[in-house]
Amino acid sequence: MSEATNPAPAPTVWPTLRCTDARAAIAFLVTAFGFEETAVFADGDQVFHAQLTWPAGGGVMLGSAGDRGADDDWSRPPGTAGVYVVTDDVDALHARATAAGAKTLYGPRETDYGSREVAYADPEGNFWSFGTYRGEPRLG
Repeated sequence: MSEATNPAPAPTVWPTLRCTDARAAIAFLVTAFGFEETAVFADGDQVFHAQLTWPAGGGVMLGSAGDRGADDDWSRPPGTAGVYVVTDDVDALHARATAAGAKTLYGPRETDYGSREVAYADPEGNFWSFGTYRGEPRLG
């Protein structure tokens, strides 16, 4: 079947981040890495929910850390996430990210499992790894 008649399912796994400055995090992820701002629900600088879509599929969701009170069961300290993102062109992404001032954790390199990868820390302290490794096919 062609992709048009058998489209890939919509993403069902979404990494989530809490941010000290969600508006700045959104701008950085769009400018440095190429995420697309899909939805932002906010009141001024307080971002309640944002969705950034990765052009090749999937994405991340994020919001302001703020003080959400004792009933907040989803509290995560800002800057504690690590996210891996598949890209076909690590070198072009690296050029874009460094031009935007991303802090490089390691430059483009080959791994022993056949991926070309690069990694950065965003201004919040989260780690972002981009590579060509798409994971192993599901069994069965």
